[in-house]
Amino acid sequence: MERRVAERLRGVLDPFGFEVHAFKVGWYNAVVQPAFHLPYPDDTLAFVVLSTPSMFEKALKPFVNKERLKIIRDPVDQCVSYHLSRLKEKFPDQTVDIMFDYELLPNRKPKFLAQTAAHVSGAAYYYQRKDVKLDPWGEKKVFGVCIHPRYGGWFAIRGLLLFPDIQDSRYRDIIEVKEKYSEEQKAYFATPPAERLKLLGLTQEVHRSIFH
Repeated sequence: MERRVAERLRGVLDPFGFEVHAFKVGWYNAVVQPAFHLPYPDDTLAFVVLSTPSMFEKALKPFVNKERLKIIRDPVDQCVSYHLSRLKEKFPDQTVDIMFDYELLPNRKPKFLAQTAAHVSGAAYYYQRKDVKLDPWGEKKVFGVCIHPRYGGWFAIRGLLLFPDIQDSRYRDIIEVKEKYSEEQKAYFATPPAERLKLLGLTQEVHRSIFH
């Protein structure tokens, strides 16, 4: 199910310069403060949506040319909203909840932490101060940065797509099976991609070395 949903999303969004990367809500909620928890069960399927450099030519410019008289705020926000909202038509039998990167809660905090969502999905690595062995900044406040494996810093996190109707993996046992994943293998695939190397006895040194 996850694969079919991902393929359908990519079929719609890839031609316009967007990427989607899947994660479980529980992966995100496990690493953020309760104030930022997404109000869904841990097994809920979600996707983080990124815009790549080609989005400007493939999506934004055509959108502006077509909707010029309707643009009343930020053209990029309206373009992203247009393309993501269209997705609901592609999933008539599923609930699709959308959160945009520019949306705020009543307390003026963001609805979700975009860089953390990108990190737990494996879309990009969120480098934080704790990743730097020799900290040169002292008392200075330093913000983290997400690095994409293909685009470096030349991308943006635009929103989340949540599918409340698509959750756990009980569908795997719809027939009698000859063999299942071991408990260790289940734990591996249930772990956020960015943390899986630790389970295999590997480290993130290769990723971090570019900052040292």
